[in-house]
Order: sequence, then C-alpha cells, then structure tokens
Amino acid sequence: MTAAPSGPAFSVDDIPFSTYGSWFDISPVVAEKTYAEDLHLVSHQNGMHGVLRLVPLNTTAEGDCAEARVEATPGLLSWIGESGRVDLAYESPDTVRLRGSGLGFGVFAAAQALTPFSGTYFFHDPAADGHVFTSYETGRRYRVTVLSGTLAEVAGAQALGSADRGVAVTADADGTWEIAIDELDTARPPYVSSGTFDDVVESARRAFADFVDAVAPWRSAATPAAELAAYVVWSATVRPAGLVTRPAVLMSKHWMDKVWSWDHCFNALALARGCPELALDQFALPFDHQDAGGALPDSVTHSEVLYNFVKPPIHGWAFGHLRRLLPAPPDQEQLTQVYDRLERWTAFWLTARRAPGAELAHYQHGNDSGWDNATTFDPERVVVTADLSAFLILQLRELAQLAEELSNAEAAHRWTAAAEETQAALLDQLWTGDRFVTRSVATGDTWSSAGLLDLMPIALGEHLPGEISSALADHIKAHLTPYGLATELPTSPHYLADGYWRGPIWAPATVLVEDGLRRAGHHRLADDISARFRALCETHGFAENFDALSGTGLRDRAYTWTASSYLLLAAAHAHRDGH
Repeated sequence: MTAAPSGPAFSVDDIPFSTYGSWFDISPVVAEKTYAEDLHLVSHQNGMHGVLRLVPLNTTAEGDCAEARVEATPGLLSWIGESGRVDLAYESPDTVRLRGSGLGFGVFAAAQALTPFSGTYFFHDPAADGHVFTSYETGRRYRVTVLSGTLAEVAGAQALGSADRGVAVTADADGTWEIAIDELDTARPPYVSSGTFDDVVESARRAFADFVDAVAPWRSAATPAAELAAYVVWSATVRPAGLVTRPAVLMSKHWMDKVWSWDHCFNALALARGCPELALDQFALPFDHQDAGGALPDSVTHSEVLYNFVKPPIHGWAFGHLRRLLPAPPDQEQLTQVYDRLERWTAFWLTARRAPGAELAHYQHGNDSGWDNATTFDPERVVVTADLSAFLILQLRELAQLAEELSNAEAAHRWTAAAEETQAALLDQLWTGDRFVTRSVATGDTWSSAGLLDLMPIALGEHLPGEISSALADHIKAHLTPYGLATELPTSPHYLADGYWRGPIWAPATVLVEDGLRRAGHHRLADDISARFRALCETHGFAENFDALSGTGLRDRAYTWTASSYLLLAAAHAHRDGH
C-alpha cells in the first residue's frame, strides 16, 4: 500500500504536520524545546498540550512498538517500517484519517495520571461507537472510530487515577485497517467517512496546492523554498475559536503558538496578493483587542490576551505596503476602520508614552520594541529610541494619506505636520552626525550600542536626508555576515550566538532594513541583504532566528514570520527580474 506524495518533504522534528484551520498538529514537539520519542497529537487550545501518543505497532502477539521512520509532505504523514506502513492525512481541520498495512497502531493518552483537574479520562461512547479521550488541559474530546480492522487492545476505559489508556488496532484478513480521530467539544453524531483514504489525501493535496498557487505563483527553480515556506504559513493557520476572532496565522504550531502584535504584519504582507481576505484578517486581528487607551495587546492566542507589554507601531508602515499589494484597493468602509484603529494606536504612543513636555515617545521595556533583550536596553529600559520615532513618523504619514483619501483635509494636514515635527525632533535630539543614540527618560543620558536596533531608522527610507541614510547604510554593512544581518555586531563583547536579539539574524529586521534601504536608493545593498536571507532560508529553513556566523536555525524551527519574510523577499525579487 502506498500513497502519492503531496508536496515538498520536511522533517516533523522541525515543522509540525498540520492543515489550514486546525488547532492541533502531529509532532514530536510537545513543549518548549521538548521532543517526545513518539509523535503526538498536540493541541493549541488552552495552551500547547500533547494529548495523544501515536505509536506504530508490530503485528506480533506482543504488539510492541515498531521501528519506523517518519516521512512528511504537506498532505501526507507516514510511518514506514520493514513490515509495513501507516499513513495519516487530514480529512478536515478537526479530523485525521489513518490507514495501515503490515503494522498495527496505538492511540494512547499522553499522560498516565488523571486527577480531578488534570489529565485525560478515557471511555467507550456507545452512542457514537467510538473511544473517547477527554482532556482537562484542552477542554476538548478526541474520539477514535474504527472504520476497518480489529481492536487488538482497549486499555484503561473508565479508569481513574494512574493508568495506561488507549486503543490498539490491527488488520483484518485483507491486511489493512483504518481509523479516524476527530477533535470535538461535548458531542457530535457518529463519524461518517467523507470518502476513501486516497480521496482524503488527494483533497489535502489539492487544498495545499491551491494555496501555494495563490501566494507564490511566481515560484521557480530560483526560489526553491517557496512551497515549504507556504506550507509553514498554511499549516499554522487556525480557524476562529476562543479569543481568536478571525482565521489566524499563529507564529508557529510549536510552542510559539500565539499572534504577537507586530509579527502578524509580515504574515499579512506575504498573503496580500494571493489571499487578500486572509491578509486583511491578519492585519486586523490584534486591533480586535485594542484597549480603551488605544494600545494593542502584546499577544493573542486561543484562551489568553496579554497586555503587560505592547509591540512597536510598525502598523502604518505595514498597512501602506499591504494596500499596495492587495489585488483590489480597500473600500471606504475598510479604510475608515483602519484609520480609526491606527489613530487610536498612534494616540496611545503620543499620550501614554510621552513624558510631560517630551516630543518623542518612549518604550518601557525592550519587550515593547519587539527586540526584547537588545543591547540598546542594557543601561536602562524606560528609554527614547530612534526606531520607535521612525515607526511613528511612518505611521503619522500613513494616517495623513488615509485622511486625505477619506476627504478629511484638516486631519491630513494635522498628521503631516505631526510627522514633520517628530522627524525634526528625532534628528535634533537623537542624531549625532554619525549615528542615532538612545536617551534615558529619567536622566536624559544618551548612549549608543553595537546593536542593529540603533540603525532601524533606515525604515524611513526616502524621508531621510541622503547623508543620514548613507551613514546608516555604512553601519548596516558592518552587520552583514555571509548569512544576513546580525542583530549585534559579531565583534561586540556582548555578541551571543544564540542570544536572541544580541546576535542572531531575524526576519523582521531583515525585511524592514531591506525595504528602507531600497526606498532610500541603496538598491545594491538591499539586493545583497535580500539574497543572503533567501539563501539562508533555502539552506536552513524557517527558524525563529538564526546563528549569524553559521546560519544554523535557532529556537522554534517553524516560524511563520520567517516563512512569510522569505515569500515577501522572493516575490519582490522575482518581480524585479520580470518573472
């Protein structure tokens, strides 16, 4: 028994196997930097939880675990052993189908312990004729329905306390078996197959192929990572549920399973041309949780919205690019909503984040900047930084443009004046003639660092005086390694290979710098940065960040803003080359 491949192969150690809309994946990664021996069904509702352990079994009397290698493509996951194989495909976002031949299969609760408030209870549901696991951690149920084959084992049904719980299935006389596992709330009718297993695989293959064709129609041999980048984004997209108000691209279906309030911008941009409605949903989602003071949350996920930090106001920059990428311009209602939300977000920075008498806004912690532990914040955390002012200037200019399109000339004039005043204050107070400095809100002391964050005003692009953009470009060149832009100069005593924002290469910094340089006329350097980052992804995948000196992927290895940044840069390169 074989099944046709359905896209680029990948390792489930790096990229979880999932599908568009699903809140669970199949992966050995069950917690931050934690790899289980077996693949698990891992849910991202109410947090990240490995719920079920999935185990290929020998068909001998002992039914012990079988040695099998795992192969994955976007539509099909397989365990392949010497005596047979097991295939798994998503039939729908909440249901997977499995088929086996020559191997049996076990579906077991990941945890043995069951308490009144934790663990997984297991029983046979006579109404649906399925075996059901109920998870305290996810608040959901997981039902196993045998479609063909024989139950070789049922362990721990209705058991309390500590016990092994689950089922094992083996083949009938014809040599094959099939089961379905569906995720549900309290109850649903008995499972009914939508088609053959091969039909399920073909449907999954087509769904992904349609997505790739939409978001990367420009792909070619010159962009070999495009399909896998698209899979990372597609498979990390979840349907609306809990506090997630719209279809949402999580940062990952590993442990970074949230939407942070600047990460979402890069996903929106990558989706804009091919999936415009999904792109607009990505841009809007954090704004659905905007607080009374205009601030965006730090992050949103299924059961949690955090407000203890914010993220940088790159949203004016992002929306300006987004609406130019969309196949049709936003209508007046959409523009009005974006204007109102950007106005409140900007007002937050100009009121709650400006000290009395101050012309420039400040961060309260490195986390507010998105560059959590960058060396810029080593002396103090409550600081006025040049990157923040640059992003606000771009946001003020976008508000002016939106106001003009909405026939509000007075507001357009007011926002333009505010942008010019902020830029004048930025250059007067933080530019030394060679570089930008950071200033303490408390003392007024200033300092510079060897971090790339100090150079992020290059995002102002064409709005910068030529001599300033040239000076920034020269400093940016010093951050280039063979793999891209190090976030801390490798020669700095503070450089750390796996130091988060103290050395590694990050996708958002790359995109913002590349765009600013290009808009400022530094095309050759922008081309170089784009080429190095694209080559990095093509060689080392789509990690959260990368070792700047070796290119090795670090931290979460299936990060959507990295994949989206690759798609953005690859698409722009293809269009410049006329493809």
